[in-house]
Amino acid sequence: MSHTAHIPSHRKPRRSASKMALRAGVTGGVLSTLAVAGASGAASAAEPVTQTIELPTLTTDLSSQVAQSADATQQAAANYQLQAERDEAFANAAKQAKKDQATAEKKAEAKKKAEAEAAAKAKAEREAAQQASSRSTERTTLSTASTTAAAPASGSVGAVLSFLQSQVGDAYVMGGTGPNSWDCSGLVQAAFKQAGVDLPRTSQEQSTAGTAVSLSSIQAGDILYWGGAGEAYHVGVYIGNGQYLDAANPSKGVVIQDLSGYPASGAVRVL
Repeated sequence: MSHTAHIPSHRKPRRSASKMALRAGVTGGVLSTLAVAGASGAASAAEPVTQTIELPTLTTDLSSQVAQSADATQQAAANYQLQAERDEAFANAAKQAKKDQATAEKKAEAKKKAEAEAAAKAKAEREAAQQASSRSTERTTLSTASTTAAAPASGSVGAVLSFLQSQVGDAYVMGGTGPNSWDCSGLVQAAFKQAGVDLPRTSQEQSTAGTAVSLSSIQAGDILYWGGAGEAYHVGVYIGNGQYLDAANPSKGVVIQDLSGYPASGAVRVL
C-alpha cells in the first residue's frame, strides 16, 4: 500500500461493484463480437467462396426420350448399312447380267455362224449330188441315143458320139480344148478328130465346114450352129431323138439338151 493510502483525501474513489460488473459484461460482449467477426473474417479470407449449381435430375420421360433417340440413331445407321449393301449387290448383279448377256450373244452368234456354215455345206453337198445324178442320167441318155442313132457302116459317127458321151459333166472354159475343160468349138473339134476329121478351130469356121443340111433332115453326128453361117457364135453336135450335146456355158459345162428349148439356126454334115 502507498504511503499516502491512509490519507483519505488521497484515496481513489471506489467503483461500485455493479458498475464494474456492467462494464465487464459490455467489454466481454464487445470482445466476443469482435472475436466472432474476426474469426469469420479470417475464415472468409482463408477459404474462397464456391458457387454450386445443382444439375436437374433426369426424369423418367427425359430418359425415355434419350433412349429412343439412341435407338433411332442406331436403326438409321443399320438402315444405311443395309441400303449400301443392297446397292452394292445390285451393282454387282447388273455387271454380272451384262457379262452374261455378252457371253450369250457371242454364243448365239457363233451358233448362228455354225448353222449357216452347216447349211451352206449341206447345200453344196446336195448340189454336188444332184449334178452327179444329172451327169449319170445324161450319160445314160447319151448311151441310149448312141445305140438308136443311124450310124454309117464305117462307125465314124459312133466314135464321135462315144467321145462326146465321155465328156459329159466336164467344165466349160473359154478357149478350152480338153482334156477336162472345153469351149463349144474345142469340144466339137476334138470329137470329130476321133473319126479322123480335122475341123477348123472356131465356131464361125465350123458352121461352113462340110455340106449344109436342113434342120428337118438332120442326123446323129451333124454339126448344129447358132447364128448365121460363117458368123456362128455357138456349135454343138446332134445326137438323135431331138437332142444335142455341147459345151454350153460356165454354169452348165458339157451337157445334153433338147433342141426344142434352144432351136439351132442351121446344120452341116461332115461325115
